[in-house]
Amino acid sequence: MTSDDKSNAMSHPDILSTGSAPAARTMEVPGTLSGVSLLRRLPPEAMQKVDQQCLWKTASPGDQILSRDQHSSDVYFVVKGKVRIVNFSASGREVAYATAETGDYFGELSAIDNHPRSANVVALDECRLAVMPAGVFRDVVRADAEISWCVMEKLCAIVRASDDRIMDLATLSAYQRVYLELLKIKRPDPVRPNSWLIYPLPTQAQIAALASTTRETVARVLSQLQADGISERKGRTLYIRQLDRLQRLAERAPHQPEDAAR
Repeated sequence: MTSDDKSNAMSHPDILSTGSAPAARTMEVPGTLSGVSLLRRLPPEAMQKVDQQCLWKTASPGDQILSRDQHSSDVYFVVKGKVRIVNFSASGREVAYATAETGDYFGELSAIDNHPRSANVVALDECRLAVMPAGVFRDVVRADAEISWCVMEKLCAIVRASDDRIMDLATLSAYQRVYLELLKIKRPDPVRPNSWLIYPLPTQAQIAALASTTRETVARVLSQLQADGISERKGRTLYIRQLDRLQRLAERAPHQPEDAAR
């Protein structure tokens, strides 16, 4: 079997599952990619043709959509829902890379270089996915300069985010990385002026995965922030009462954990 034959045979592989996590399921009725930002500028006839060349799948929260080192090269478009892109250390600790939401896409690296998957992808919500063969994706990108430019911009964003993460791991303490993750997901409190909140507050494990640390470290940080009056937790909402203090903590390099939130 030639490499092209292998590629064609794998153009619509079953989405693999690792461990006991269920895999995504094929849909009988196709959908449309008109809501995907990358492809919105396609004329209707081209959009319809691309829709017909995709395989349509659904996934429920916790379903494994892609596995690291999996040999497949399709590109996945999130028509509805949200997925988490993660890897796991040798000890099993989760390292979160990104999330892809409605209108986003993932899997383009393998479509471009034909190498195995570089990460695991897991559904966070009820998802509807369009699975586009790598050859179709490459044809679409080659045919439209604007789409090509958008793909390059996304690849640049991935490189820049990786650079920032490497720098954070090399120069910041685990406590600082948790502070920074909290600052990234905060938003203004619509009720209380000059106050900020995080809702819904991610689980300690999710924050730990984003900050490349342990759940226990996140628990200590959240507890200390509340004890110091910097934050206040009510249910699934974390209120940030002293944003300036939290920002200063993120800029320091504390050496002793017990001093990190003081």
